[in-house]
Amino acid sequence: MTDQQPDAARLDQAARDHLWMHFTRLSAYADAPVPVIVRGDGPYIYDSNGKRYLDGLAGLFVVQTGHGRQELADAAAKQASELAYFPLWSYGHPKAIELADRLADLAPGDLNRVFFTTGGSEAVESAWKLARSYFKHTGKPMKTKVLSRSIAYHGTSMGALSITGIPVLKQEFEPLVPGAFRVPNTNFYRRPDQSMTEEQFGIWAADRIAEAIEFEGPETVAAVYLEPVQNAGGCFPPPAGYFQRVREICDRYDVLLVSDEVICAFGRLGEYFGATRFGYQPDIITVAKGLTSGYVPLGAMLASERLAEPFLSGSNWFAHGITYGGHPVGSAVALANLDIFEREDLNAHVRTNSPLFRSYLERLYDLPIVGDVRGDGYFFGIELVKDKETKETFNEEESEALLRGFLSKALFDAGLYCRADDRGDPVIQLAPPLICDESHFIEIEQILRSVLTEAWARL
Repeated sequence: MTDQQPDAARLDQAARDHLWMHFTRLSAYADAPVPVIVRGDGPYIYDSNGKRYLDGLAGLFVVQTGHGRQELADAAAKQASELAYFPLWSYGHPKAIELADRLADLAPGDLNRVFFTTGGSEAVESAWKLARSYFKHTGKPMKTKVLSRSIAYHGTSMGALSITGIPVLKQEFEPLVPGAFRVPNTNFYRRPDQSMTEEQFGIWAADRIAEAIEFEGPETVAAVYLEPVQNAGGCFPPPAGYFQRVREICDRYDVLLVSDEVICAFGRLGEYFGATRFGYQPDIITVAKGLTSGYVPLGAMLASERLAEPFLSGSNWFAHGITYGGHPVGSAVALANLDIFEREDLNAHVRTNSPLFRSYLERLYDLPIVGDVRGDGYFFGIELVKDKETKETFNEEESEALLRGFLSKALFDAGLYCRADDRGDPVIQLAPPLICDESHFIEIEQILRSVLTEAWARL
C-alpha cells in the first residue's frame, strides 16, 4: 500500500490541475481528493487506495456484462490488429456489417436500417436529422418540431439538449435549436389527480401528446421522443396502455415515435429493447451504452424501412455522418458483448431477478424518508420525501444539503457507487450490472438502509 500512495497522490494532483470532469462542481475537490477508480471486476470497482465499491450504476447505466471481461478486451485487441479504423462514408467493413445485420434481427418490427454513432447524444441528434430529412423528401417540409417529456434527459449536443426536458442543464447554452416542446412525463407517484388509476393516468399523459401536436399544428411536428422507462426524475415506468395510445396518436398525425433506449436497451429491462418489453413499435430506436457494455464507445440509430425508402434511389442521400461511427473495434466488441448476452441468457436473468431486486428495495419503505420505489428490470429509483403521508418533498436548500451535502459522499464511503439526484424530486437511482444476484441486492439494501437512516437523523 505504501508503494501505491505516491502514485495515488500524483494522480489526485494531476486530476485537480488538468482533468475537467463532466457534470462536476470542480470546487468540490479544492480541498478534497478526487476519487480515482483504477480497476473493475464483475460488479465491483476499486479506487487508487485499493478500496472496493459495488457498482450500483453500472458505470453510467453502461457496464451490462460486468467489469473485467477478458473476452471483450481480446475482441478489441484482435480487431485493432486487423483493421483499427476505417470510415463508413461510402465504404463498409466486416464487423459493422455483421453488427448491423445482428441488430436488425434483434430489433422489433422492420427496424432494419442501422446508422452507427459513437454515443447516445449523437444517436438522438441523428434521429432528429433523419426525421427532418425524411419529411422534406416526402413532401412535408414543415414537419420539423419534436416533443419530449418534462424532466427527460436525451443528451448534451445542441440538438439533443434541445430535446432534453431539464431546464437547469439548458440555461447556460440557450438559445438552443428551436422547435422542441415538452409534454408531461409518467411519474404516477406525482400524478396530477391522485384518484386516477394507473391506466387512467397513462391515457391522460398520452393524450397530452395529441394535445401538443394539435396546438403546434400536426403539419409541423416530426417526432416524439420517449424513453421506455424515463431516467431523469428517477425511473418513471410507463403506465399500462400508455405506449399503445402514443402509437395510435403518432399514426393519426403522421408523427415518428422515437424510442430513446440509450439506457434501456440491451438487458436493462430484461429484453434487448425496451420497446419489446412494453409491447410497442417505434419508428426509430436510439441506442449506445450497453451495446458494448462500455468497453468501447459505440451508439446507433435503428430506423424503419419506411424512413430509409426515400434514400434508396436517385441522387437522394442522408447528408449526415460521424468520423468514428461504427468503429471497427467498437463493432467487434459489440458483437462479442452480444455473444455473452446469448451464452449467459442475461435478459432472462434480469427478468427472473428483477422482482427480487425490487423486493429488497421495497424493504426500505419502513424508513420515513422513503416515499416511492419505482422502475423495471435492473433500473430503479427511490424517491426521498419529508413526509410520507403528504408526499411533501424537500425544498432546494434542503435537497442541496441532503444530496450533495451528505448522501452522495456517504453512499460512496459506505461502498456503494450509485446516483443521488434532484433533476425533479430527490431520488437515489440504481442500475447495477446485469450479472448481479441476490447477494448484491442484499448489500445494496443494507448500505442504503444505514445511510438513509443517518440522513433522516440529520434532517
